[in-house]
Amino acid sequence: MEPATSQNRVFRFGLYEADAAAGELRKNGRKLKLQEQPFRVLVLLLERPGAVVTREEVRQALWPADTFVDFDHGLNTAVNKLRDALDDAASNPRFIETLARRGYRFIAPVELVGGDPAPVMASAPAGTPSPAPASRSSLLTHPDDVPTAPRSMVRCLFALIQVMYLSFYLISLGKLGSIERIVQPTVSRPYWILALVLLTAVVGIPTRLFLLAGVGFDAKSLHRNFSRLFPFIFPLDELWALAPFLAVQQLGIGLAFAATAALLFVPFAQRTLMLMGYHAAALHRGVPS
Repeated sequence: MEPATSQNRVFRFGLYEADAAAGELRKNGRKLKLQEQPFRVLVLLLERPGAVVTREEVRQALWPADTFVDFDHGLNTAVNKLRDALDDAASNPRFIETLARRGYRFIAPVELVGGDPAPVMASAPAGTPSPAPASRSSLLTHPDDVPTAPRSMVRCLFALIQVMYLSFYLISLGKLGSIERIVQPTVSRPYWILALVLLTAVVGIPTRLFLLAGVGFDAKSLHRNFSRLFPFIFPLDELWALAPFLAVQQLGIGLAFAATAALLFVPFAQRTLMLMGYHAAALHRGVPS
């Protein structure tokens, strides 16, 4: 029996299924609204998971040479709509990875419904880089690696972390004079430390209030917003992990080191909480997130 063509295949990845023949994308059996062009881009990627699909290949497949359109705008729009349908993000991709000026790559495992569970790999045209299997080279926790947790508990813990950071900011701002006296014996120019405290607190306070509002109203987009903010929050939080040393006279050097070591992990804990309460729940149960 001849293998089915890609047009007759149904691709499965995570909670999603893409029926190439029907032109439908489904999540847990529920049909999602997705226009034709984004769906065709999805099928191209699903035919070669782990491989780079160049922008030129997409253009040749979807926009023939005699079609007069703004290809770059059209492709970017199609990929953005596709990511919206998959609840994916370019900054923290689960499915579609962008390779600047080259193309796109589908990084999640793909299987054929009723077929071989191994990822579907198609031979690449001449000159295309050899397909590379999707990997988890990142040090960050993958959504599949964490269990689900009650969202109420996740919200409570996440809110407590935000309150902790707010307390750091407010106490530090209220005791700037004390901070100057603490750092003056060891730092030749303590005003740089004071300027850094002021700057990071000014940025951190509205950020924490924004996240607290998202938790308080149980915003469904909270995990997506936090994922976008994470690259900016991470260095801020790692810097404030040194806050216990501002109270080294009261804590002692040993406790200050221990508290800093614990605080260095807190940014990762926030991200894991988001995955457990929002992202992983959506992956495993199909609950809108």
